[in-house]
Amino acid sequence: MMNIMNTMAKPNFNEVITTVRLPIGTRNKLLVLSKHKKKTKSEIIIDALEMYYSKEETELDSYVLGLPYFGKYSSAKGDLSTTYKKRIKEKLRARQNSY
Repeated sequence: MMNIMNTMAKPNFNEVITTVRLPIGTRNKLLVLSKHKKKTKSEIIIDALEMYYSKEETELDSYVLGLPYFGKYSSAKGDLSTTYKKRIKEKLRARQNSY
C-alpha cells in the first residue's frame, strides 16, 4: 500500500491555506483562465491580489503619503503660510522697480 504522504506536496511553512467561496461564474472564469495561462488557480489568485494591493497603495491620499515628511525640513520662519501674499507683492514690486 502506498503511503499517502508521498503523493501529497510537501508543506511549505511560508504558506497558509485559505478557503474562498466564489460565485459559479467567477469560479468558471478562474478555471478557464487557469487552463489558458497554464497556471494554477492559486497562482492566478495570488497575482490578482498583488495587483489589488499595489493599486490600493497608490490610492493613498496625499496627506498619508506626506506624513513622514511633515516638519522634517524647516525654514525657521513660522509665518510663511500667513504672509505669502505680502511676500509675493513685495517681490513683484521689486521686480517692476528694477525695470
